[in-house]
Amino acid sequence: MAPPDKAYACNCSICSRAGWLLAFAPNDAFRLVAGDRDLADYQFGKKRIHHFFCRTCGVRLFSRGAGEDGKEMISVNLRCIEGFDPTRLPVETFDGASI
Repeated sequence: MAPPDKAYACNCSICSRAGWLLAFAPNDAFRLVAGDRDLADYQFGKKRIHHFFCRTCGVRLFSRGAGEDGKEMISVNLRCIEGFDPTRLPVETFDGASI
């Protein structure tokens, strides 16, 4: 996934309370290189989005689900990328509460 040029602050109950800053990409642009066995999945509300977190430490890493157009998307919590400062990016609001 290429470095993002902006971050998104989602207004859903999970993202807003956890302070996520997100980048969105098509599902096939994302590849998890390690730690898949340490992940757990959490769903809430309409259960359309899978929120993955580390079952050891609880850090919420990324989410996967279908966009409005039905295409599979991934959202990455930019605050989890070592050496990357998402607070330097312009932030746009994403209305995840309506999904």
